[in-house]
Amino acid sequence: MGYSTAMDRRETVSFYSQGCRLNHSETATIEQTFISAGFQVVEFGQPADVVVVNTCTVTERGDADTRRLVHKVNRQTPHADIALIGCLAQIQKDKLFELKNVKWVIGNNEKVHLVDHLLNPTGDSVTQVKKINASPFRVPITGKDPHHVRANLKIQDGCDFYCSFCIIPFARGPARSRVFDDILLEAQAYVENGHQEVVLTGVNIGTYEYDGHTFLDIIDGLSAIEGLQRIRISSIEPTTIPYELFDRMASSHMLCNYLHLPLQSGSDPILKAMSRKYTVTEYKTFLDRVLSKVPSLGLGTDVIVGFPGETDDLFDETYHFLNENPFSYFHVFSYSERSLARSKKMPHKVSDHLIHKRSKQLRELSKLKRQAFHQSKLGQIEYVLIEHYKNGYWWGHTTDFAKVAIESSDDLTNVIKPVTFIAHGSDYVLGAIIQ
Repeated sequence: MGYSTAMDRRETVSFYSQGCRLNHSETATIEQTFISAGFQVVEFGQPADVVVVNTCTVTERGDADTRRLVHKVNRQTPHADIALIGCLAQIQKDKLFELKNVKWVIGNNEKVHLVDHLLNPTGDSVTQVKKINASPFRVPITGKDPHHVRANLKIQDGCDFYCSFCIIPFARGPARSRVFDDILLEAQAYVENGHQEVVLTGVNIGTYEYDGHTFLDIIDGLSAIEGLQRIRISSIEPTTIPYELFDRMASSHMLCNYLHLPLQSGSDPILKAMSRKYTVTEYKTFLDRVLSKVPSLGLGTDVIVGFPGETDDLFDETYHFLNENPFSYFHVFSYSERSLARSKKMPHKVSDHLIHKRSKQLRELSKLKRQAFHQSKLGQIEYVLIEHYKNGYWWGHTTDFAKVAIESSDDLTNVIKPVTFIAHGSDYVLGAIIQ
């Protein structure tokens, strides 16, 4: 398929973003660059000239999902040209061209420039997978996140921690930070386009550092933007958070009282084998200090089940730690061997049967935690940012990330309303708007 710079024909393109919030943020930016170049964006699954998949390789399942997606595209739109971009493209560039109709394989360093490779073809297929360095970066400022009311704001990329189970430092490269003014300019553009909340995203966002500016400077800079109502911090490593953040969280009406602090295991031997940078006691001390400043904190975490060497007793330590501490929910990941991760060579592998059994136990516990969190809301009044309508309800979130369902005949998209909580379901709380 030939493309002209002027885009004489209005070619169509669809996008699919796998995996993390950072991928979704980047896909929203890339989508806007295609629109600026004259492409017409259509919903994924609809006939399109080009299909872009922003891939994930955190787990083996992510790899398999990419391949299934390519097969699905070929069934639904057999004449579409496919671009595979991002993390899996960075790691498995040669193998991906074996998939039918894959024309572009673009790594993380170049994917934001994907449209340029389409408009200026250098051959029948294009590979752009370059080594990633630690230089600061900018992002094309579009000011639009068309698929999210809560706009994802990328501030950082890459990681230097090299946890033994993780492939992301190889896929995303070393830790690097976005130019400080670039962050504030995009946040301002989001506000001008109607977004009321920004969610700070990256791989290891607490390590942000640019020209003397730190993570706290981002919070302070965003807090000064008129019209911005909420600043939410996405997943952040506990060892990277300055304690001054909690003073801001306790006193600010903009900074959401919410943190997602990856735990990964509640057992010291497993944390050590994972090359995590804290002990269980240190994590607990940190948690207690946060809660003493922000007792209303909404708290989420990640946990990996079945890491090599995880005995029944060590798993029980994780279970009890999660049960005894005030988590609102946790994401449960079954351990997955990654080709470049050091844990692949570790002995004492855990059987698939045990991993499945333990994962089920933790997911059931997380469900109970989430129910208790929502039940604790009953009778309270909080402000909710309402995001979308589905299945007869308007859905949104409180500042501490409680999921709220509201019945109303009004269009409530992207409005913040005071809501009283009157009932709860398994994973949400039912609210009524206070008139």
